[in-house]
Amino acid sequence: MNLHPPPLLRVRCVSKRFGQQLAVQEASFDLWPGEVLAIVGESGSGKTTLLNALAARLQPDSGEVHFMGRDGQLQNVHCMSQAQQRLLARTDWGFVTQHAADGLRMDVSAGANVCERLMGLGQRHYGALRSQAQAWLRRVEIDPIRIDDAPRTFSGGMRQRLQIARNLVTQPRLVFMDEPTSGLDVSVQARLLDLLRQLTREMQLAVVIVTHDLAVARLLAHRMVVMQGGRVVETGLTDQVLDDPQHPYTQLLVSSVLQP
Repeated sequence: MNLHPPPLLRVRCVSKRFGQQLAVQEASFDLWPGEVLAIVGESGSGKTTLLNALAARLQPDSGEVHFMGRDGQLQNVHCMSQAQQRLLARTDWGFVTQHAADGLRMDVSAGANVCERLMGLGQRHYGALRSQAQAWLRRVEIDPIRIDDAPRTFSGGMRQRLQIARNLVTQPRLVFMDEPTSGLDVSVQARLLDLLRQLTREMQLAVVIVTHDLAVARLLAHRMVVMQGGRVVETGLTDQVLDDPQHPYTQLLVSSVLQP
């Protein structure tokens, strides 16, 4: 008798090449509902390529990515039609990009950015949409008075918080994040991390977050996947991996952070 629930995301032997370069080699792991998983490694380790393959933004050369639908069945993401993938991307999934401008429509209002996913699901009542947008702006610490302002008038931290609101408004079950705090000032970064930690707990979100910053991983993630040269070299509970790294590469990563 199997007492364990199925994972939300099951990744098996995912590989991807770009010409002669092997970007990801046979990456495998499971992600459970409500769990935050950090994929860490230095630049060029393959972590963003893997994230894009998981989110169906990139077709892997081999391997499988299965997502548990609301019917409780695991579905092969890369066997879905493009229409099915698009529906998944705007309902059960979210994707927070490193540069907020890539994940927002910069010349329409903040409110329109938040409401776009809701309108894609058929919501049309202007008053209800505007009310939901205002509520989400408050939730990500943006003054609702800015609802009609375009994101190009926002600071970098505000844009990233707006992108988070845009993704979470449809109550997704899984969110992919690609270096969401990179390039922000330290104080802005700390505020954004606090917000992310609060929202993931409140909403019981499952998250796959790519980061080169081990402090980000320790603050947000339950478990970690360490990548080197396209390979997963170590996995485990975040505190265990960071406090007692087993693989020489992970030891190097941790010690380089700890050195003055």
